[in-house]
Order: sequence, then C-alpha cells, then structure tokens
Amino acid sequence: MNANAITIMRAGLNEPVSRELITALNEELSAAYPEPGATHFNLAPEEVSGSQGAFLVVCQAGVPVGCGAVRRVDQVTGELKRMYVAPAARGQGLGRRLIEALETEARSLGLRRLILETGIRQAAAQALYRSRGFETIPHYGEYCLSAATSVCLGKDLIEGDEACTHNW
Repeated sequence: MNANAITIMRAGLNEPVSRELITALNEELSAAYPEPGATHFNLAPEEVSGSQGAFLVVCQAGVPVGCGAVRRVDQVTGELKRMYVAPAARGQGLGRRLIEALETEARSLGLRRLILETGIRQAAAQALYRSRGFETIPHYGEYCLSAATSVCLGKDLIEGDEACTHNW
C-alpha cells in the first residue's frame, strides 16, 4: 500500500476504530477545556446512520488517523460533530478532505446548510473551517450553556437562489 494513501470510509459509531478515535478526541478536549460544562461529547449511533447522518473514518496507509460526523438537525440543516485528526497526522490536509467528504454526505442526505461548534482554544480548527467557507453564527442548542468556550459556525451548501434563508 502507498505510504501516503488516504481513504475515507463510513463506520459505525460503536465500532472499535470509531471508539478509539473518539476516546483520543475526548481526552484531548478534556485536557484543553477543563471548565465544567465546556465539553459536549454527546452523539448517538442512530444520529449518524441511515438517513440521519454519517460517521466517517480517515485512514492513512491503512491506519485510522481521524474521524468526523454529520448529523441531521432538521429537514435542511446538518451539524458537523466529533471532528478529529490525530496530532501526528495534522498539517497534511486530512481535516480539509474530511470536511469535503462530510459535505458530500450532507448533500446526499438532502441537507442545504451545515452548522458546527468548536472551541475558543482551537485556532487551527477555526482557521480550517473558515477556509472552507464557514462563518460565525450565534450560539445554538447546548452550546448556549458554554458560550465562554464555544465558537459556532455555519455554511450554506447551496449557493445563489437556492441558498437557505435563515436566522443564524
């Protein structure tokens, strides 16, 4: 196998590979955000399967190095969740490729816009999302309770006359 071969595949949230990546993500976020209520780890398997969403795993040379999910929020809106690339694999464009794959999944689910939350201390993640067209939106859902540590972003997947009308 090519040492640089990148694959992105669907996986079940409860599969061992998914659990390992999510455990690493949770450890990293817990260390970066020790404040009570600053982390939001909730995601159920049914939210990222079938017509409700997707959980993707990124592999480099056959080794799982990242993950991310899109889950349906409503008829036209999806939320990116559980985005992670292992520290040793960062800086190689894997996060960008993962976002592109999740946007494709969202479009295949009929979603027209994406929203997400990231932390105030995740400058690289914020820069990545903004480079993909995400813009600041008001805090929403459970993130209203952690506004001091959360940054919420949104992006229309369809441009022009087809774009969503919304009150971020």
